[in-house]
Amino acid sequence: MVLAMATFKIEKADTFFKRLRGLIGRKSLPPGQGLMIVPCNSIHMLFMRFAIDAVFIDKNFVIKKIAANLQTWTGISFCIGAWAVIELAAGETARLNLHVGDTLDVEFI
Repeated sequence: MVLAMATFKIEKADTFFKRLRGLIGRKSLPPGQGLMIVPCNSIHMLFMRFAIDAVFIDKNFVIKKIAANLQTWTGISFCIGAWAVIELAAGETARLNLHVGDTLDVEFI
């Protein structure tokens, strides 16, 4: 299943420092926006200010795992075989009706 997400904006964190920072320090993520950390197969929620949904994908943008509503400071998730993770505001995976096995079509900002 291919999801048309032409209005969904993804920022890419693909350098050491961008990956290290991730969403730390941000107060929120607007609906329809996310951060893709690549390469990445695990995340933590230390120093975060808001809950997120994490969508783990392979190199073909096929969803391998969804970790919904990861809470600040206590949340952690990993996915063996994931190439990247897309971090979205909590509730976005449900709003976008995302499921494991879906293929994402994203627009990078």
